[in-house]
Amino acid sequence: MPVYHLRTVQSQIAESVHSDRLVAWLSSVFGLLVTTLAAIGLYGLVAYTVARRTAEIGVRVALGADARSVLWLIMREVLVLASVGIALGIPLALALGRVIKSQLFGVAGGNFVLFVAGATLALLAAASGAGLLPARRATKVDPMVALRYE
Repeated sequence: MPVYHLRTVQSQIAESVHSDRLVAWLSSVFGLLVTTLAAIGLYGLVAYTVARRTAEIGVRVALGADARSVLWLIMREVLVLASVGIALGIPLALALGRVIKSQLFGVAGGNFVLFVAGATLALLAAASGAGLLPARRATKVDPMVALRYE
């Protein structure tokens, strides 16, 4: 009896987990895409808020506020928004993870501490990156231009 399609064990294993790896890779790519879109949305929100508060920032600078305090003023709002999102999102993600775990056979839960710490740090980094550009732009507001802005 002739033997066809001889393959090594390594190639058979690689072929059997190919679809699982593809799904994992696509999930990672879509997760990065969603994080990028969220950061772009947060950037737009913060940029709009800074543009609306140009007169206020100009008055603060005219009264002696330094660049660091103006930067912290804007970044504090960004971090509050991110913290609210994290406080609402992490419990929802954990609850949905339990639902998925109960619905799918053989799906195990992940490491809780790593999940919470990793997700929190990643979201705070994305929010900080999104808010830094408008906050730096706010530090360069000329008080005379800002007061004439309205």
